[in-house]
Amino acid sequence: MFRYPEFSPWMATVSKHFPGLSKPLAAGLAWWSLGMILARSCALSAVAGLLAPLLGQSFHTVRERLRDMYREASAKAGTHRAELDVSECWAPWLAWVLEGWSGQQVAIALDATTLGQRFVALVISVLYRGCAVPVAWKILPATEKPPWQPEWLALLKHFSEVVPPGWTVIVLADRGLYAQWLFQAIQALGWHPLLRINPQGTFRPRGEYHWVPLTQGYPPWVGPLRAKARPSTARRLDWSARCWAAGTPVIKKRGGC
Repeated sequence: MFRYPEFSPWMATVSKHFPGLSKPLAAGLAWWSLGMILARSCALSAVAGLLAPLLGQSFHTVRERLRDMYREASAKAGTHRAELDVSECWAPWLAWVLEGWSGQQVAIALDATTLGQRFVALVISVLYRGCAVPVAWKILPATEKPPWQPEWLALLKHFSEVVPPGWTVIVLADRGLYAQWLFQAIQALGWHPLLRINPQGTFRPRGEYHWVPLTQGYPPWVGPLRAKARPSTARRLDWSARCWAAGTPVIKKRGGC
């Protein structure tokens, strides 16, 4: 018997927002989420150590039940054991994140995070109140160098299928992720890419003849700039930039010019 009175309504909330999960998987997700909040940690041992006295079970029993959440079905004891497909949780999770959302515009961030020498996490997150809430991801081995393009395209496609129709989606990414195919893929979905770029390269303000280095300084000013960018001699792009009066201009790339 769970001795923490708040668990029952939390279990009901999790089951409501993830109706496709079986009861054991929904319970496991409720245990994990509540345990992480109370322990202020996502470490398996920390969560198990906190939940064990609340469940009235031994530490090792709780630890194994928590591990069952991410084990393959064949690695679990017993028969007819279910295996969690995380991708099936993305749509209901996004719907929960956007529940009660003000307006019909959402900003998402693309990020690649290296976890030591073991994994690389490609993550799509919804930006909410100064936080990035992961809503879709792919974990890859850090020691291998598989192409990221198909993985990012698959994540973007999956995310596009769960965004409410008619919503405006703004996509942000650091300059390490910038690629022409990514910029074009975001545009093809009808979204708005705001991708940081490397300082190398030149641009030509619309109506002028000469190309100017991106690093060339300008007097402080406020307002839009329409120009043609030349990341390399092989291709040219129309783009727009916006600079702020404080300090060096900050250039952000945007399509649709």
